Amino acid sequence: MRRFGAAVAALLMAVVLVSPTAHAAEDIGSALKRVPGLTVVSEEQAPEGFRFFKLTFTQPADHRNPGAGTFEQRLTLLHRDVRAPMVMYTSGYNVSASPNRSEPTQLVDGNQLSMEYRYFTPSRPEPADWGRQLTIWQAATDQHRVAAAFKALYGANWLATGGSKGGMTAVYFRRFYPSDVQGTIAYVAPNDVVDGLDGYDRFLSTVGDDPACREALRANQRESLKRRDELGALASAEASAKGYTFDVVGSQDKAMEIAIIDSYFTFWQYQKQADCASVPGPSASTQEIWDFFVRVESLNTYADQELAQYVPYYYQAAVQLGIPASYERHLRDLLRYPGSNVAATYVPDSVRLPRFDHLAMPDVDFWVRSRGSRLLFVDGENDPWSAEPFRLGFGSRDSYRYVVPGGNHGSKIGQLPAADATAATDTVRRWAGVPAPTARLDTTGLDADPLMENRPRL
Repeated sequence: MRRFGAAVAALLMAVVLVSPTAHAAEDIGSALKRVPGLTVVSEEQAPEGFRFFKLTFTQPADHRNPGAGTFEQRLTLLHRDVRAPMVMYTSGYNVSASPNRSEPTQLVDGNQLSMEYRYFTPSRPEPADWGRQLTIWQAATDQHRVAAAFKALYGANWLATGGSKGGMTAVYFRRFYPSDVQGTIAYVAPNDVVDGLDGYDRFLSTVGDDPACREALRANQRESLKRRDELGALASAEASAKGYTFDVVGSQDKAMEIAIIDSYFTFWQYQKQADCASVPGPSASTQEIWDFFVRVESLNTYADQELAQYVPYYYQAAVQLGIPASYERHLRDLLRYPGSNVAATYVPDSVRLPRFDHLAMPDVDFWVRSRGSRLLFVDGENDPWSAEPFRLGFGSRDSYRYVVPGGNHGSKIGQLPAADATAATDTVRRWAGVPAPTARLDTTGLDADPLMENRPRL
């Protein structure tokens, strides 16, 4: 597969543009217009010292078959200085329309180029060919072509980053194109090496250091299933008011059951252990239980209209990425649809699912352990997605993994113990080619990955 990447890089680098240093004084808006395949859609308001552009970049629908058509991939650029480091950011989903700065961008005081992942609308080829076009290699090659095009303007060191699926995406990009950036910072990125060998049940059964918290969450799940009819009435009323339908999952009742199952996972993903004080007990009213789910996981989160934006993710989970086993054994006697909480459940019948690719994740994992270099992983101690993390191996070079004590899916470098935060910060800045900071990072105002706010099942 990697020989195709070499051909693309050679073609792109054959395009002659003026060197980055020659453009140091040129208006960036004018320079962007000369990048082949790039369209400047608009310039928007930006923080002081920056300029913010909304862009599209023409990509082949299939990098192995250039004649299969093209599509426009959405990008944003937060520009500070062509001589400053560049941080390539992706959430692994849609691109944010706001001029946010990721933690690495703030650490190195750099520019940030953010990408929408292919097949997240509107960055989708037409007609769509999911089986050929939506793979981790195709997406990595999107990122490779963008990097090659923008390096004509930005000649300082480059970093790649992202959180959760975005962190996974940053690692896959490096696996296929290891020389495109000088370092990768992946936050709370799961690494499901062998889909059938699952460590999530074991993690969730012991997560945190308060057994009473875990038991309260499980008791709430059981009580919620026993009050299925009462909660279902509230969910149905909300669905009717919002125009929700449930054709993909099959029924509102099934969607609600899955959401109740999923609430335990979601609680640990987004909340802190101290928040267990808010878990309704057996004597709570049905309205109080409903309000708890509004905060933790909507009982209508698997409505067609909520699922629609995440279908490309569920597709990839079903064919390459893998998915955590559903934490539901303690609920089996109350379930009507056991075993339904799997990725394929959330993919419409109109999208054909090919056979699962059992080689994709082991290949990436082996590369990280045997050849990966300048990789930095940040995980959360209590984050379920960190149950199966990327691990460094015998061949990993200049690479590190840190864990935020008690951290959830929003874990950052700035939340690490002081010594670890300093070491990680110094590493990121060294890779970016900038001096070490004189003060520790202030996490106030750090941007949230879109995934942290709207979590799909996996």
